[in-house]
Amino acid sequence: MNQNEMEMQEFRRRSHRLRLWGGLRQQWKLLGLFEIDQQHQFYSLTCMMKEGLTAAVQNTIDNPPPDELSEEDFKLEVTQIHKGFRMQTFAGPVFASLRRSLGLSEKDYQHSLSCDGCYLQFITNSKSKADFFLTNDKRFFLKTQSKQEVKFLLSNLRIYIEHFERYPHSLLVKFLGVHWIKVPHRRKKYFIVMQSVFYPDERIVTRYDIKGCEVSRWTDPAPKGSQVIVVLKDVNFEGQYITLAQQRSWLVRQVEIDTAFLERLNVLDYSLLLAHQPLHLDERSQSLSFATLIMRTTKSWSFSTSRRMTGRSMNADTRSSLAGVPSGPAADPEEGAALLKPDTVNDYGTERCRATGSPITPESPDPGLRQFRAQNRRLLPCFKNPLHVIDGPEQRYFVGIIDIFTVYGFKKRLEHLWKSLRHPGRTFSTVSPPAYSHRLCQWVEAHTK
Repeated sequence: MNQNEMEMQEFRRRSHRLRLWGGLRQQWKLLGLFEIDQQHQFYSLTCMMKEGLTAAVQNTIDNPPPDELSEEDFKLEVTQIHKGFRMQTFAGPVFASLRRSLGLSEKDYQHSLSCDGCYLQFITNSKSKADFFLTNDKRFFLKTQSKQEVKFLLSNLRIYIEHFERYPHSLLVKFLGVHWIKVPHRRKKYFIVMQSVFYPDERIVTRYDIKGCEVSRWTDPAPKGSQVIVVLKDVNFEGQYITLAQQRSWLVRQVEIDTAFLERLNVLDYSLLLAHQPLHLDERSQSLSFATLIMRTTKSWSFSTSRRMTGRSMNADTRSSLAGVPSGPAADPEEGAALLKPDTVNDYGTERCRATGSPITPESPDPGLRQFRAQNRRLLPCFKNPLHVIDGPEQRYFVGIIDIFTVYGFKKRLEHLWKSLRHPGRTFSTVSPPAYSHRLCQWVEAHTK
C-alpha cells in the first residue's frame, strides 16, 4: 500500500468517526445525560479533572483547614503539576471548611470525584456556553465558568460563607471548590464544583427551572413514557403548587432571605430549581416510630449510596449532618433518636421555632413536638442538613437557587431597555436586582400552600 492509499484510508476512518460522533451528539442532545467514554471529546479533559481533583483533595486531607479561617486562606492559590497538565485550587481551606460544615468528609468527597465510572455530561437548554459534568454517582456538578465569574465568586466568598454560617439551610447552591486546569498550548479552563440540587434523583418525576417571569419560559415536555430528561420552566408550572403544609412559611421566608442576599450582590437571572417525587405510603403516615423514620429515608437514597457508606467510618458530626440518612438498611433506631438533638440554634432557628409554636429547647416533653421534629428534621433550621430536600404531605421536594453570577451592569441595563420595548406589559428575566428578588418571592408565595 503506497503513501496516497494510506492517507486516503486514514481520511475515510476519520470521516466515519466524525459522522458517528455527529449522530451520537444528536442522540445525546435528546437524552440530555450521557457517559463521557473514550470516544467522547471531553474524555481526556475529565480524566485530567479527576486526577487533579483527587490530588487537590488529598492535599486538604494531609493539611486540614484551621478552625478559624484567616485572610490568607481566602486568598490562597495552590498549583499542582501533573503529567500533561497543571491544576490550581483557589481558597482550598475555605471550601474544605464549608464541606466540613455540611458533614461531607474529605474522603467521601474525594471518592465521588475520583470514582472509577465515567463522568456524565449534562446537555441543558441554557443560553450559557458552560459545559456541565456530573460525577458518576450524580452527587456533584462540575461546571466551566468564565474568569470573570470565578473572580466574582472569590471576591464575595467571605460573605457567601458568612451567609451559610447564619443560615445553614440556605437554598443557595453550595459551591465546594474553584479551580483552573491548564493543558500545554491551550487556554486555562476555569471550573467550579458544586453540590447537585437534584440528589438523590432516582425517583424524581419532574424538574423545573423557575425565574418568576413569562417571556421564553415554556419548554416542550418530553413525550409520555420517554426517558428523556427535560427541565421545564415557569409557564409549564402554572396551575400547580408546592404543597408543604406547616413547612410552607419556612420556605417562603428562606427564599426572602436568600434573594435579599443576592440583591445585595447586585445579581439577577438566577433560577429556583425545583423537582418533586411522590412519598411512599408509609412516608405519608403521621405517626411513625424512630425506626420507621430512619428506614423511610433510606428509600430515597440509591442502593449504590447505601453500599458506599455501609462499613465506612462516620463520625458523630457526619451522621448528624446527614440528618437521619443511615449508612445502611440496618440503622439503629437509637442512633436516629440521637440525630434529633439540634446542633445549633441561630437567630432564624429561634424565629422559626416560635413561628410554629415550638419551644427551642431540645428536651421538650411534648410527644407531638418530638414527632414534628423527627419527621421534618431534614430541614428544620435547628438541625444541620446538607441536602436540598423538604417533605410535604404527599411529595418530597428538591429546591435550590443556582446561577448567581450575572451582575446587573451596563450590558444588562441595555438588555432591560430593549426587552421593555419588545415585550410591553409582559414579565421577562432582565430586570433590576430588587425587582428580580421581589418577583421571585412573589412567585413562591403564590405557588405554595
